[in-house]
Amino acid sequence: TAEDVIELKQISNVSIIGVGSGATFDQIGIHIREASNIIIQNVTIRNVKKSGSPTSNGGDAIGMESGVRNVWVDHTTLEASGGESEGYDGLFDMKNNTQYVTLSYSILRNSGRGGLIGSSESDTSNGYVTYHHNLYQNIDSRTPLLRGGVGHFYNNHYVDIHESGINSRAGARARIDNNYFQDAKDVIGTFYTDQAGYWQVNGNVFDNVTWSEPGDDANPAGPNPQSNTSVSIPYSYTLDAANCVPSVVSQTAGANKGLRVSDGSCTPQNPDPTDPPDPDPTDPPDPDPTDPPDPTDPPSGTNLSLGAGSDGSSKADGTSYGNVRDGDMSTYWSPTGSTGSISIKWGSATTISAINIREAAGSEGTIGSWRVVNHGTGAVLASGSGAGVINFSPVSLTKVTFQITSASGTPRVAEFETYAS
Repeated sequence: TAEDVIELKQISNVSIIGVGSGATFDQIGIHIREASNIIIQNVTIRNVKKSGSPTSNGGDAIGMESGVRNVWVDHTTLEASGGESEGYDGLFDMKNNTQYVTLSYSILRNSGRGGLIGSSESDTSNGYVTYHHNLYQNIDSRTPLLRGGVGHFYNNHYVDIHESGINSRAGARARIDNNYFQDAKDVIGTFYTDQAGYWQVNGNVFDNVTWSEPGDDANPAGPNPQSNTSVSIPYSYTLDAANCVPSVVSQTAGANKGLRVSDGSCTPQNPDPTDPPDPDPTDPPDPDPTDPPDPTDPPSGTNLSLGAGSDGSSKADGTSYGNVRDGDMSTYWSPTGSTGSISIKWGSATTISAINIREAAGSEGTIGSWRVVNHGTGAVLASGSGAGVINFSPVSLTKVTFQITSASGTPRVAEFETYAS
């Protein structure tokens, strides 16, 4: 972390929570890189510039890039005091393989650019994003700009959008449900490119919205927006009626609103900290944070490393890559120094969603920071510190790599177990 940025890099399981009503980052952005399981809630971030002093994140209030997974930004206020010519960039940007992000009950206002998912037409590795019950106000464009990914946008209030709104490009697919668009221009479509994106629209209100004529680099969805794709949503959700969205959002969105939410009745609800919502019956219960699982307990199922191949970046004398997949805790692999990588590989695509790194006896706690990488694509599946069970979204691959980026000595990995669940 530098003086001009809050940086969450190569780290997981971090929450930044504003206590009370005064948590404000003034001219200081939050940058998330190679990180997972991050929560940002009840904070205001304002006037982050890409030029001038101080600078942060290339000008983003919240910026995510490079293998970021599972981020929830909730009840925040993100604002600028001008556009690009005044030194500001995006309020909420994600790029370079950032996935599974939710922005909820937040305010984004007074900026040239609301935010993007994908930095260019070729950066289509981002997506699976959800935006709901947010207010976009006094924004030129990018509410957001979506390139190549899948996004779900529901119960948002868009007001005073000057140039373009939800900009689906480069094969992106957006599902747009029960939003309220007001005093705005070109709020849905493909703009500033000839690479088309797609949308499914349901139940939206268009209040004093104007539309451009179609052109070579503009394909507005209006003036009578119709769906041109179908987008399946893998989770349950309850919609507020579109006509009450301005009222609900004004009472719930932004920092310092008491974390009020909506249950779909158009009536804001106060959270009851003594009565958390029931979990989805398809979701396993969260472990007690005061009683973490024993890192020596593997996930369920068969250890897929047994019978697979292995290689690595280097090996110390007397150690072998094959030792991490022989089921024998008395044999191990070590790199030639304190950092290095070890991989498990298969002859055909194999789906995994968890690994278990088991250190040899006498070396427990040596491993510091690490990354789990899909060797074929370079995607970072997880990052953190310390050995043990590591879970991530299911992925089909032929080679998975465990990269040790820091250690307190020479690591000794006895077993690199892989599991489908």
